[in-house]
Amino acid sequence: MEIINLGQIEYKKALNLQLQRVEEVLKNQSDETIFICSHPPVVTLGRKTDPSEITTWKGETVEIKRGGKATYHGPGQTIAYPIINLEKRNKDIHKYLRGLEAAMIQALECFDINAKGDTGQTGVWIQERKIASIGVAVRRWVTYHGLAINLFHDPQAFLGINPCGLGAECMTSLEKEKQALAGSEIYNDEEKKAIRNKFEDELSSSLCHILRPESF
Repeated sequence: MEIINLGQIEYKKALNLQLQRVEEVLKNQSDETIFICSHPPVVTLGRKTDPSEITTWKGETVEIKRGGKATYHGPGQTIAYPIINLEKRNKDIHKYLRGLEAAMIQALECFDINAKGDTGQTGVWIQERKIASIGVAVRRWVTYHGLAINLFHDPQAFLGINPCGLGAECMTSLEKEKQALAGSEIYNDEEKKAIRNKFEDELSSSLCHILRPESF
């Protein structure tokens, strides 16, 4: 399984890379891949999006074929797009989704954040606050799209939409949760870089371990 960190990349460029890699995996021309990245501010509209979810958002929107509703992506997040062949994993989409949740929960544990999944809806939560979202698509049992986890404060995040059909006030971030625990100041740029690097390393390791074919 190959890990490729794209850094910050335009959403549509990342989507094109995913679609290309999906075709390569289907043709056995490439290894399974996990793309790690972040995006400039954009709202993506999943297949279940209702027009009422977009209220005052004036930025870029992109209609996509993943499951789920409208959500925001921005530079304060880490995104992971696993290109995984579920045909090698008993075609078990539900276990795949639970695996994405488990990988994020494990990565957050390295920052002393106690998060959990919710049996009623996908994503990762800290009590009643949502820190991460999941929206996936599958083409002939190869996955694309993936997960987004909120690391840092972002003044544009979730404003003008009802993210995943929820109120924006229910969304949280690693930075916000650490401030609540320790009363610390907002992270500076160097601290953010170190935290992002550590989190992405932990997330990549957890995903590789959890998504092994022998784990299914």
